[in-house]
Amino acid sequence: MSAGVDLDNVCADFGTFRAVDNVAVNIQPGEFFSFLGPSGCGKTTILRMISGFISPSQGVIRIGGKDMKGQRPNQRPTALIFQNLALFPLMPVWENIAFGLEVRGVDKQKRRARAEELLHLVDLPDAADKAVAQLSGGQKQRVAIARALAVEPQVMLLDEPLSALDLKLRQHMRAELRAIQKRTGVTFIYITHDQGEALAMSDRVGVMSQGKLQQVANPRDIYNNPANGFVASFVGENNIFTGEVQGTEGNLARFATASGTFTARLGPAVTQGMKARLFLRPEHVRLAPGAGGTNSIPVEVTDVAFEGNFISIHARDAGGQVLLAEARNDGATAVPAPGDRLHFTFDGQNAVILTGDTAARDIDA
Repeated sequence: MSAGVDLDNVCADFGTFRAVDNVAVNIQPGEFFSFLGPSGCGKTTILRMISGFISPSQGVIRIGGKDMKGQRPNQRPTALIFQNLALFPLMPVWENIAFGLEVRGVDKQKRRARAEELLHLVDLPDAADKAVAQLSGGQKQRVAIARALAVEPQVMLLDEPLSALDLKLRQHMRAELRAIQKRTGVTFIYITHDQGEALAMSDRVGVMSQGKLQQVANPRDIYNNPANGFVASFVGENNIFTGEVQGTEGNLARFATASGTFTARLGPAVTQGMKARLFLRPEHVRLAPGAGGTNSIPVEVTDVAFEGNFISIHARDAGGQVLLAEARNDGATAVPAPGDRLHFTFDGQNAVILTGDTAARDIDA
């Protein structure tokens, strides 16, 4: 059983500092929802308000349609997994999992049976009598998830639970977490600063900056159609050109920059004459021996870095701006060498002109 979570213009103030500023979002029952943002953006404060460890200064939090005001953490249908997991080292694995049931007075036989059932769910069927110290980092993560599920929460809250793991294990655990969430149907609310985690696992992502929710959308829209300059620059790599919108036609605009005048898509609320930035993903860049039309910049290749499944190519234009292109390592792509003179070209539909609070401050600075 799962429940939806509604945040209705929620704020969190610590003295004169506002950590969370009028956040409003509806998280659906059974959804995997991630709050993504840099350290200090307010995402963990939101999680602690949902769990009941912090009370909102303003606004309302509802779980399953019920106002949570005055409800202590142990009275809420939630389970919280901390970054450090907080497993009990002197208890065997099954007792760790069943601890919440013991607190609730469930007898030992039923606790053991439930723990073994959950160990099968998280693919650790033979770990019941092992000590916590015998487990790998990924296995400990799964035990922590099983322990949280033992009390049958309607909402699972996860505060950067994979951040201490190495890259390969983090990638594996992303798939594990997503699979467990799908099997149980429990609503997952996940906190992370890692865009790869958020994009890979989530049904929807809420991107935060300075206490404000900047955009809520599915991962593809977050990446391909960012709402403002902050979202575009935080999620994924970009080539960024500062300039001014000189004319518009449909959803495209002419954008004048120090590197040239380009054609690109207009982002939300961007109009003619406005200072803004053009954002272009490296994977949408082509390096050609000759000029490629309107969106073409002569460059000199400065560095080529092999990164496994793709190749990063750095180049510098006449004004000294360093630009980045990515080529697939498929054997069919001609890889340039440092010193090669080429043209950096792109399709205007793959570039977007955006502004926003964060971008605007940087432009004016």
